[in-house]
Amino acid sequence: MVSYKIKWKQSARKELKKVQKKTISRILQIIETLPDNPHPPKSRKLHGTECTYRLRAGDYRIIYSVYSAIVTIEIVKIGHRKEIYRRFT
Repeated sequence: MVSYKIKWKQSARKELKKVQKKTISRILQIIETLPDNPHPPKSRKLHGTECTYRLRAGDYRIIYSVYSAIVTIEIVKIGHRKEIYRRFT
């Protein structure tokens, strides 16, 4: 099986810096598992998109896109569950 490459949007990096330190480690652990399995059992496809998914990390959400043609996963947004979907476009 092919291992995917992780690519971060600059805005997602900035959002990660705003999160509490103990939550950051939890988020990074989840993201580290994505290259081997880009569609883990708890991931959910976002409605109205072709290749965008979300994962839970406590009260935070990781929104990412999977591009199978170029074997890349792009981390799009990271944020609190109350705000992440309002800001997602």
